[in-house]
Amino acid sequence: MTSLDAQQLLDHAECIASEGEVQAVLDRLAGEIALGLRDTFPLVLAVMGGAVVFAGQLLPRLRFPLEFDYLHVTRYRGKTEGGEVEWRVLPGQNVVGRNVLVLDDILDEGETLAAIRDKLVGMGAAHVWSAVLTNKDNGLDKPIRADFVGLDVPNRYVFGCGMDAYGLWRNLPAIYALKDK
Repeated sequence: MTSLDAQQLLDHAECIASEGEVQAVLDRLAGEIALGLRDTFPLVLAVMGGAVVFAGQLLPRLRFPLEFDYLHVTRYRGKTEGGEVEWRVLPGQNVVGRNVLVLDDILDEGETLAAIRDKLVGMGAAHVWSAVLTNKDNGLDKPIRADFVGLDVPNRYVFGCGMDAYGLWRNLPAIYALKDK
């Protein structure tokens, strides 16, 4: 895909959450997470690569002691449909006996987040919470529900704020949806 193709992709997309709306969601989420976890000294794990923008904007808003690390697992590999879960980087052994908060960009079908939760519990985490910037309103019976949800998005392919479209546009400060074909 060329730069022109990427720009046309954005030009034909629909903005579903402005930068201001996203910032307000991050403020609200930080407050909810602080209320629930401020006394737990959690290990916060960002799911690479999508949650990097979410984590980078949320962490400075969390005004309590925490440790930070990451993991890398994917189902999309630059496509718009998920496949098998692929583990690229596991978190270190510092999850044993810990309260863990997993940050992810989107709860779509729930397969990835459920696999992460199961892996962390299997590695000895005392408790696993999850926070997602977006939850896709797709009507599916998901194998996991996020403990903290930023905003619900329509059952369309969304990008921006860490989420990508064909590997592009993670850097956008707002959230967009591809036009229905």
